[in-house]
Amino acid sequence: MIRAAGGADRDAIARIQRASPEASPWPPFDYDCRVAMVDDRLAGFLVVRAVAADEREILNLAIDPDFRRRGIASALIRNVVSEMPGAWFLEVRESNQRAIHLYQKLGFALAGKRPGYYQNPAEAAIVMTFFS
Repeated sequence: MIRAAGGADRDAIARIQRASPEASPWPPFDYDCRVAMVDDRLAGFLVVRAVAADEREILNLAIDPDFRRRGIASALIRNVVSEMPGAWFLEVRESNQRAIHLYQKLGFALAGKRPGYYQNPAEAAIVMTFFS
């Protein structure tokens, strides 16, 4: 089940963030945050924000290590893209090839590169786009 995040989800989201150093550190509750529930456990979350009326950006996606490779990230992305059609953008660490492959599998295309975008460690971001 996918639903909007609530205050009771804060601890579980923080735990997943700590276990996912490759994910972006955007604060989930400052934006639209969705969570995926599996057997009453918070298995992952997705943070998005509106940039314009028909344009959105994926800020953060992280899945609990116990639930990875089960299609949860794909389900979260498909859910928000189907509910909010338009142009979608995201940045992903250049070294995060698993995430890049996931986004490509879902129809995102490479759009550019931002050198030095990430810190700790310093790394380029790959910019990707999707139009629904």
